[in-house]
Amino acid sequence: MKRVFDFIMSIIAIIVLLPVILVVAILVKTTSKGPILFKQRRIGKDNVEFNIYKFRTMRCDTPNVATHLLNNTDSFYTPIGKGLRKLSLDELPQLFNILKGEMSIVGPRPALYSQYDLKEARSSKGIHKLVPGLSGWAQVNGRDTITLETKVKFDKEYLDKQSFIFDLKIIWLTIYRVVKTEGVTDGVIEKDVIEKKITVTSGEASNITEL
Repeated sequence: MKRVFDFIMSIIAIIVLLPVILVVAILVKTTSKGPILFKQRRIGKDNVEFNIYKFRTMRCDTPNVATHLLNNTDSFYTPIGKGLRKLSLDELPQLFNILKGEMSIVGPRPALYSQYDLKEARSSKGIHKLVPGLSGWAQVNGRDTITLETKVKFDKEYLDKQSFIFDLKIIWLTIYRVVKTEGVTDGVIEKDVIEKKITVTSGEASNITEL
């Protein structure tokens, strides 16, 4: 039922939001050099990697790490990048990840392939068996502002309590958080939030694909 819901809702969302998707695509292409979409390796169900898609919000030479781990984040944003991220419009291409079955509307946010601590912590609690989501219980309870340990705690709570009603609650809270632009952090935050073992390599900024 969850997969059927994801498939139907992603199609509806793509159709309804198509004008917004097209406008954002045009703005990304015309306001900065580089491709429209940013492709990044993420960890999916059963720890199988897949490519997640986002509208590009950063320059092409930006280190391929989570945005909140960058120093002087503003210097890497494209002219409209910060606004797209604040409104979560950069996440819209992930509707196609959902359509393909690589993601769900609700589930733990897919970790970067290099977030080894998060991968191991989730695997130890069985969270890796879940399909990653566009939004999740951890995202509506802090998003970029919570520690790795707290994130895993919320992910485990979702695993234990998952239900259609719970998913609807998270979808509603996601809309509320997006409207209020809560939980988005630019630049480096507290040290205990920084996932160890993330390797910052400018060369991996080449994980970008043309639309």
